[in-house]
Amino acid sequence: MIKAIIFDVGGVLIRTEDPLPRRRLEQRLGLSPGQTEFIVFNSERGRGAQLGQLTSAQLWTNVQDELGLDEAALSRFRDEFFGGDVLDRALIDFIRQLRSRYTTAIISNYMDELPALLRDVHSVDDAFDLIVVSSQEKIMKPDAEIFQRTLDRLNLRPEETIFIDDFAHNVEGARAVGMKAIHFGPGTDLRAELAVEGVVIGD
Repeated sequence: MIKAIIFDVGGVLIRTEDPLPRRRLEQRLGLSPGQTEFIVFNSERGRGAQLGQLTSAQLWTNVQDELGLDEAALSRFRDEFFGGDVLDRALIDFIRQLRSRYTTAIISNYMDELPALLRDVHSVDDAFDLIVVSSQEKIMKPDAEIFQRTLDRLNLRPEETIFIDDFAHNVEGARAVGMKAIHFGPGTDLRAELAVEGVVIGD
């Protein structure tokens, strides 16, 4: 029996629906397409921030130095970089509905800004019983340890949980420890996918 439903954040709860702000930012700074995403998320420093090896403030200072930005330009960079990101409010409403029957949680590879982002910017932290962030754990999906720590804190067996993520390797990582998992992408009918796993939808 499923007792907990666990969500990724980036690509699931919050998605880059409009890539144009990042592309325009790259054009203005003379960067190649995708380079801003690499710098912030996938560079050595970006991954280091997600592993808690440096703070988000240190990461943004590194971005500022690398690109030669003053404080105003860095602020504009951040606004434009995240300008196409949208919180899926309908999904959050659905999660609140699920929470009447199930424990809800988050496992996210993200820097230390995530709790404040969920609490202060989007006001959705109360929709989740547990939030597990890689920067706090100093370990990232798809490492089995971050899934096991989550299971331990929920006091649940792997087969009692479903994990939802947009990256296939993270989905496989969850399945490798015995969790059920759904690969989330454009057009995913999450209600139907969860119902297949025995999740009760609605009253």
